[in-house]
Amino acid sequence: MNGETSGGPAATDHEWLLRANLERIFNERDAALRAEALAELYVEAPTMYEPDAVVFGRDAISATAGHLLESFGPAFRFVPAGPAVGHHGLAALRWRAGPEGGPVAVTGTDVAEIVDGRIARLWVLLDPPPSPDRG
Repeated sequence: MNGETSGGPAATDHEWLLRANLERIFNERDAALRAEALAELYVEAPTMYEPDAVVFGRDAISATAGHLLESFGPAFRFVPAGPAVGHHGLAALRWRAGPEGGPVAVTGTDVAEIVDGRIARLWVLLDPPPSPDRG
């Protein structure tokens, strides 16, 4: 070995991909636009891992996102909480969510396995709620 690094496929723009996932999938209330974005951003047969469920396929991911948005109301939004980081097919983006202009209701991190520039598997990691002061 001569200390050189090996070349590889063009680097994935983790920042663009994970922010687009947040905005165009999990903030999109129009099911047709969400389906269009899923076809662009996800592989043909993706899997999403949530704390209480495993979701298989684009249609099921779209339905899950739509149900989530409906259950929290029209002003609920997910917002990135910093830059995405990643390398070698893995990327993560911290986020926060709540009513637009209101208090943060939940925070977490999306971790994605990326294959050929698209999301193959997505883990939704929720932060535990803050514990009350025991002062």
